[in-house]
Order: sequence, then structure tokens, then C-alpha cells
Amino acid sequence: MIMPNLTEGLETLKKFAAPEITDAQLGILKSKANAARGDILKMCTGAKSGHPGGSLSSIDIYLLLWICSKVSPEEISSENRDRIVISHGHTAAGVYAALGQAGFIDRNEVIKGFRRATGFFEGHPSINVPGVEWCSGNLGQGLSVGCGFALASKIRGLDFHTFVALGDGEQQKGQISEARYFAAKYKLSNLIAFVDLNRLQATGSTGEIMPRQIAKEYELAGWQVQEVNGHDYQELYAAIRNAYLQNGGKPSAIIAHTIMSKGVSFMEGNFEFHGKVLNEKELQAALVELGQAAEITGAVQVKTKQLESVKQTAVEEQIKLNNLKIYDAKSVVDCRSGFGKALLDIADNNLNIPVAVLDCDLSSSVKTLGFAKKYPEKFIQCGISEHNASSIAGALSKCGVLTYYADFGVFGFEETYNQNRMNDINHTSVKLICTHCGLDVGEDGKTHQSINYIGLFKGLFNYKMVIPADANQAVHLTCFAAKTQGNIAIAMGRSPVPILCDEEGVPIFGKDYQFEYGKADWVRRGTAGTIITYGTMAYRAFLAHNILKKEGIDIGVLNTASPLEVDKEKILEAVKTGFIITYEDHNVNNGVGAAIGCYLAEEKLNCTFVRLGVREYGKSGTPEDLYRAAGLDVERLVEKIKEKKKGCS
Repeated sequence: MIMPNLTEGLETLKKFAAPEITDAQLGILKSKANAARGDILKMCTGAKSGHPGGSLSSIDIYLLLWICSKVSPEEISSENRDRIVISHGHTAAGVYAALGQAGFIDRNEVIKGFRRATGFFEGHPSINVPGVEWCSGNLGQGLSVGCGFALASKIRGLDFHTFVALGDGEQQKGQISEARYFAAKYKLSNLIAFVDLNRLQATGSTGEIMPRQIAKEYELAGWQVQEVNGHDYQELYAAIRNAYLQNGGKPSAIIAHTIMSKGVSFMEGNFEFHGKVLNEKELQAALVELGQAAEITGAVQVKTKQLESVKQTAVEEQIKLNNLKIYDAKSVVDCRSGFGKALLDIADNNLNIPVAVLDCDLSSSVKTLGFAKKYPEKFIQCGISEHNASSIAGALSKCGVLTYYADFGVFGFEETYNQNRMNDINHTSVKLICTHCGLDVGEDGKTHQSINYIGLFKGLFNYKMVIPADANQAVHLTCFAAKTQGNIAIAMGRSPVPILCDEEGVPIFGKDYQFEYGKADWVRRGTAGTIITYGTMAYRAFLAHNILKKEGIDIGVLNTASPLEVDKEKILEAVKTGFIITYEDHNVNNGVGAAIGCYLAEEKLNCTFVRLGVREYGKSGTPEDLYRAAGLDVERLVEKIKEKKKGCS
């Protein structure tokens, strides 16, 4: 079926080309706005849930954006399309109503499917819906996402603008402040933010709940600021056009003064309608006031097709890996240095690939400083703004930029967990590199010892995680991340560790090593039991193997670099030795030991099983002192194995 032109008569407004809206066009827009307001109310009442108030106050902005910007149903995957990001995602009914009026989706379907499990029009906008660029989650993240899209346009030399629609209540969020200053620093003149200033939020007046001087905050951060009547199409259009065509090097903020629940007299200015829907009788009264029919009539114009995801440029498939530097058998190197070296090698081998390395004032510690010095134009310094950096990384990766975000584990994994979750939901392709994990952080103490990262990422359904045992494996895992689409986290400790070698003294993870996600590697095979470990503990397990072997106890060491996956084949081999002990610098309750234990129980596999890991928060001290206090030093590992072996004999 050929879809009718739902924006007929408005064509000259595309790309904000016309100097102003004609009277005839103004009539079309007002008619569409009226119909959209009716659709919003029908959606929310039909679903018996939703947020009509903000949807009604934002709808005029939404209509202009999807009708006038450089995006259309026919070019929904064009790399040069304008991006529209909705930060206050609870206004989803307004988003869908505008998309229906612009021809992206079918009005009948969204009214019948809004917030219902049988459809895909979720209560907050989802990328499954044509025209939606980003799944809106927690308030306060959208401006960072917009920064990422706008920066990607500049990095890749593409020609598009990014629009971000925000609520006034969410301006209370700290991440928005982080994003404001970032946008100004990087002169994102192709970024235009809208604030729906209806002065109400879920429980009352924004001025009483948390007063802000929103326009001044954007201005002080270095933005071009315009204030308009958010329901006056001529004012709105003129402000957007001014921002769209300017090239003064500043991001633009349009503060749109609006009315909560605009268009329905008995709803207007009442904060309760932020999340309160009309009953059937109230709906009928509202529709009469809007001059709208109770039901949409006529045939469905087009069947809305659910998008699996907006097509991404597979930048990872273009990566070439040549002449990678591998450490020799005598080296003692921290894994983060292996990452830093590999990062430079990858950049040197792929000069024409768009790459961005994001840092939060830790480049010397996370070993991205070498990259920063050689490729300063590809190094994005975000300052101490981890939440902003994480969301920017996700958006950059959605636009075909090979994106690394390097940080400490306690910041990049734990502090920004929700940003990582939203990246996962949005099918981004971030290479998240976190060093200083575990008790190995040492003297910084318990507040900076990230010991829950495996457990956290078990809850992210699309993320992969890898952990190197030495600097050579760190090189290979960094290359794996560069060549693999999707979100990949690399976790590392802080301290130097010797290069792991086989019985002949050859590095186990040398030049010919081939990493396969989900597969574990034997460091040593044994017949009397198996230590299953990873990361900086692998070398300690190797030392325990040597000590026990001298005493006639042949214990194997299995390194599992993919902690979110169980290598079933290797675990079965370990079970046959009759004894498994997991050994990790991680919370014992949600790390590899817990995963192995669950697998053994589910498969009814019988062997002696022991878990060694962190059982309480650490203190300040050297890593060795902290391991000793936690019962994780080599001597205690040896004692534990001997105790269990004696008890089994």
C-alpha cells in the first residue's frame, strides 16, 4: 500500500527552509495539533495509564520537529537524517501522536496498542517505533545522548542536526549540567535543546519543589538561548530556524513557555494530570472541547512495521589488526598497559576509521594518555562527568564511531550502572574499559574497590564482559572488542602481573593465541582438582599449582576470561577431577563462583566444590595485605585445597 502524504501543504517547511509559516500552513498545523491532542487522551484512557499533561504541553514542539526536520518515513535510516531525542520519555503519548500526524506510524494502531503487551508502543519511547532514535529511560540522560549524536556528526563529517526535547522538572538532574558544559566546550552548534517549561512536575510546582533559573543556567554554560511561547507555531518555528541555520559555534537552547495539559480547559495548569488519566466520561468531554470524534474512523492507512533497530554502520567489521605488540615471557606488566598499547596499535592500523576515546580525567591511570598525545583530535576529555560520558559513548557508537570509554571500575561500572543499562537497552556498541577493579585497587580503600561488576553485568542481557589474566591477554581482548559489534566491558586490576607461560616457557596468550568469547583456557591441567579463576588471580593460582605439585598434588588451573558465560565443555573436564575451587578478587556471592555453583546444581554434576572470594568490604593497604586479610593470598589458597583434599581422601 502506498502511504498517503500526511504532511501535504507543509513541504516548504522541511529543513526549516521557508522564512515563516503561511496562514494556510498554520491552519494545517493547528488541525494536526488538535487531532494529536485527542489521540493522546484516547491512548492514555484506553491504557488506563500514562502521562497526558506533559504530552499535551509538548505536542506542538513534537509536531514541528517531526514535520519540519530532515527526517522522514522514507529515509528513516539515512546517515544524514536529523536525530530527535526525547529526554522526558513519559511524554510518549505525545511522541506517538506526533509520529502519527507525520506519517511514521498508524494512529489507529497506537491508540489500540499504547502501553499494552500485545503491541510495541511502550509507555516510554522505544527504538522499535519508526522515528524514535533512543529508548528514553530515567530523566536527565537525553541531553548527553544528544551531545553524542551531535559530536558523531562532526567526527564523521556528516550533515545532520540533533534535537533534544526535555522537561523542566528534569533540569534538576546533575547529568544535564554535565552535558551543558560538554556541548559548549566542543562547540556543538548542531545541537538544539528544547525545554518544555510548563512549571509543573509530578507532585506540584517546579518552583516550590526545586527552583531553577533554567534559561540562565544554559546561558552561563555557553549556550545560545531563546525564549518563546511553546504553543505559538510562528514563534517556535522562527526560533528553531534561527538555531538550525546559525553557525556561531554554540549549542542552542529554546525555552518554550507552555501550559500543562494545554487544550483541555479542565485539565490545564493542574499538576495532577502529569500522571493522571481521564475516565471515559471525562474523555468524552475533552474530545468535545477539542472538536474530536470519540473514535478514529476510516481504514487503517498503513501497517506500522516494528523496527528491530535503526541500522548501524558496522565500523567494527572494518577494523584491521596488524603487527600487534606482544610482551615476552620475562615481562611483568599491568593489564591496563597492555590495553593502552593495543589501543594505540589499533589506531595506527586504522587511520581512516572514526574512533573516539572518552576519558574522565584519568588518562594516565587508565593508560589512554599515549593515545591522547598521538591522536588528540580523537580523544574526548569529558572531565569528572562519568554519567555524561557513558551516555555520550552510547550515542557515538550508534553513529558508526568506534567508541572506547575508559574509567575506574567503581566509576565506569558501578556509579554509571543505569547509563550502562540504558546503553544495553538501546543496542549501542560501547567498548567500556574499566581498570582498578577488585581489592587490587589497594590503598584507596573500600570506597574505590569495585567488587560487584560481574554481578552487575549479569543483569544486562546484551553486554559481554571479558577479563584478561595478563597483559598479553589484555592485548587480545582489546582487539576482540574492536572487532566485535555490541557492548563489551573489559575489567582489569591495577597491579603488574607476570606473563603467564606454558611448561616450555612460551607465553600462553602469545601472538598465535585466538580468543573465543565464552571459552576458558587451561593454564595448567591437573588430575587432583581444578582452580577456576580469572584476572590478576590467575597468576596466583599458577603459583599455588607449583607449590602443590611439589607436594604431589596435581591441581589444574582454568582461566575463564568470559565471566558471564560458563564454558560447559571445560567445566565438565574440571568436574572429572573430582574437585573444583573458584578463586576470585570479587564478591563471592555474585561472581564466577556463584555462576559455576548454579551450573553444577542445575546439571546435577557431582564434585567437591569450594568458593573463595571477597566476603566483606576491604580496607586500605597493599593488595597483598588485603588478599591476606580476605583469605585470598596464595598460602591460604594452598591450605584450603589441602584441607579439602584431605577431607575427601
